[in-house]
Amino acid sequence: MAAPGALEPAAGSVPGTKVELTVSCRNLLDLDTFSKSDPVVVLFVQVSGSSEWKEFGRTEVIDNTLNPDFVRKFVLDYYFEEKQNLRFDVYNVDSKSCSILKQDFLGQAFVALGEVIGSQRGRLERPLTGVPGKRCGTILLLAEELSNCRDIVTMQLCANKLDKKDFFGKSDPFLVFYRSNEDGTTVKIDVYDWDRDGSHDFIGEFATSYRELSRAQSQFTVYEVLNPRKKCKKKKYVNSGTVTLLSFSVESEFTFVDYIRGGTQLNFTVAIDFTASNGLPSQPTSLHYASPYQLSAYALALKAVGEIIQDYDSDKLFPAYGFGAKVPPDGKISHQFPLNNNVENPSCAGIEGVLESYLQSLRTVQLYGPTNFAPVINQVAGIAAQVTDGSQYHVLLIITDGVISDMLQTKEAIVTASSLPMSIIIVGVGPAEFEAMEELDGDEVRLSSRGRYAERDIVQFVPFRDYVDDSGNQVLSMARLAKDVLAEIPEQLLSYMKTRDIKPRRADPE
Repeated sequence: MAAPGALEPAAGSVPGTKVELTVSCRNLLDLDTFSKSDPVVVLFVQVSGSSEWKEFGRTEVIDNTLNPDFVRKFVLDYYFEEKQNLRFDVYNVDSKSCSILKQDFLGQAFVALGEVIGSQRGRLERPLTGVPGKRCGTILLLAEELSNCRDIVTMQLCANKLDKKDFFGKSDPFLVFYRSNEDGTTVKIDVYDWDRDGSHDFIGEFATSYRELSRAQSQFTVYEVLNPRKKCKKKKYVNSGTVTLLSFSVESEFTFVDYIRGGTQLNFTVAIDFTASNGLPSQPTSLHYASPYQLSAYALALKAVGEIIQDYDSDKLFPAYGFGAKVPPDGKISHQFPLNNNVENPSCAGIEGVLESYLQSLRTVQLYGPTNFAPVINQVAGIAAQVTDGSQYHVLLIITDGVISDMLQTKEAIVTASSLPMSIIIVGVGPAEFEAMEELDGDEVRLSSRGRYAERDIVQFVPFRDYVDDSGNQVLSMARLAKDVLAEIPEQLLSYMKTRDIKPRRADPE
């Protein structure tokens, strides 16, 4: 670790996103006899994959008010791909004891961090509950992203009369930028002569500041390159050359949270494999079998992904389809039948509504085949193509057990969809080999079809078996799966916005 005040090479990595939560309450219970309550809010976070809650922090105590606006804020690390459950307990401080259990309980609220960020303007109001027979008032939460400067600076520089370091030729100069740990605005720049063996020769250095650099937007700036050792040895030493800053431009880099707070909605669509290779749903060996004690792999994958994405969808209505089954009344094979049996409106209310429709479909359709992805991908792509201004982004979850039957058509559909505001998550369940799915993922080689290459990598594939907890903890299995399959969604959304030069809308003040 660098000492305070030391200079370190400018880092290229972006720190994890931090979110600041501001807390207010309205119409709290009044439990004091001669004055109003003296409230404090205690924040608990749930440990991932367990039912354990840990205290994260407390606000200050505000005396004599039922409508507190707390000054002390909570700063949390934010991960889109994780379900970050929060619990806010409100107490009336009536004792000098530090133990919160000795104070009067005024109510509590449960919320996921994603719900706050995904709500309009990052503001969420929830009723407080927990005191039988009483209206406990409400809690108001405001989420704001904290980040270091996200400006991207582009500079054009030239050098003149740098010291010659090579015996048979001129120098091959390059620059190393350092920033001060103390204020972050002081910049030191070292000039080196590049050598193939890595023993680069030091030419000299100069110092400047962000403010001084930014002046190059209107005028050239010339810096003397100085070599301290030469300066001490030679009385007539002037400099080791000059570096001139010719141009300087700044461009803001937007984050996933910027777009979500600006109103971008994530629209979630589900497609479930109903082919016969899954086995009869009534048999315990079937991948669709749901025992009284645990969910099927299909249901687990659906809940793992859906319960996180639903926080970013205001209407909580999710189109859900099945593919590869013979459907009533005529027994025709369908590759995009609505799970709720409503062709005009295939949307289900919440993830629980999708699960109910999925289980109902298992009782009414005949599992058959083949395994075709293209119809449902084209269906969602057609909807995504209707709104391309950045206000809507679509995420399609396909859950399947086996080898894809329409590979050429699916590759064509994905290449077409890669220019649209959408991402595709494919979860493979069961013991099958999924080599073909790796090609669709496109992490190593950009997907192509008939000479056309995908504009962006929009597919993420994972086999569910890699995330199953050995002890049988389904909550932990779902958390592991969601963390991996959803991790790429923010970058995929940003890549679409950037290629279309779509900037986030400003969150309107209340």
